[in-house]
Amino acid sequence: MENRIKLNNGVEMPRIGYGVYQISPSQTERCVRDALAVGYRSIDTAQCYYNEAEVGQAVRSADIPRDEVFITTKLWGGRGYADTLRSIDQSLDRLGMDYIDLLLIHEPSGNYNEIYRAMEDALKIGKLRAIGVANFLDDTFKDLIDNCTIVPAINQIETHPFRQQTEMQRMCRECGTVLEAWSPLACGKNGIFHNPVLVSIAEVHGKSVAQVVLRWLYQRDIVIIPKSTHKERMIENLDILDFSLTDEEMSLITRLDRGKSLFNWW
Repeated sequence: MENRIKLNNGVEMPRIGYGVYQISPSQTERCVRDALAVGYRSIDTAQCYYNEAEVGQAVRSADIPRDEVFITTKLWGGRGYADTLRSIDQSLDRLGMDYIDLLLIHEPSGNYNEIYRAMEDALKIGKLRAIGVANFLDDTFKDLIDNCTIVPAINQIETHPFRQQTEMQRMCRECGTVLEAWSPLACGKNGIFHNPVLVSIAEVHGKSVAQVVLRWLYQRDIVIIPKSTHKERMIENLDILDFSLTDEEMSLITRLDRGKSLFNWW
């Protein structure tokens, strides 16, 4: 498999990215620079992470052309069309960039159809390369699809072995939207790193449980953005392209699904 996925508007996005959720601003620049140094070319941030400026600084200080780094950020607290346009400009200023590769609505709040309409217009004038949503499930995703002009390229939602989002992935795929997993390793909850099914599969392949979980998502064509502040873990999370899970192993992991959020947000 190629480590890039083509979105519904033709823009290509890395299938493995680096997330900076809950990384403090004081650590973000160092972490992003480490991530870029070990090979990541997709960085996922958000307005409410309060580290967009540090992400931008890390990208500028790296010896990598801007067009080789895919930057995602997410809108927070928008109410409608006009304040969304202002908010996009504020993110561009904080990032110190002329465009954002992927902009998402962080959650279905406010008048999200008007917010999305502003994003469509920002896309048309080149401030954004692709647009999408996060945490849009079932009715809110369908409502947006029914009212938008440009189909979301991405829907970023909680996805891991204990909440597998099979039905949402089907719904997204039918619309031409790619599913992206936030918290792909379940933030270590539910004893994921000691789960006997995952441990046994990891032992067969000589890999870690984290690598098995990320590979399982990768084989489902789900974009992943694992986070770590440790360089060695960043390297480990990228190192999932030299093995494949069998159909039986994929099926064993499928049985771990509980169908419920571990975070009780959406």
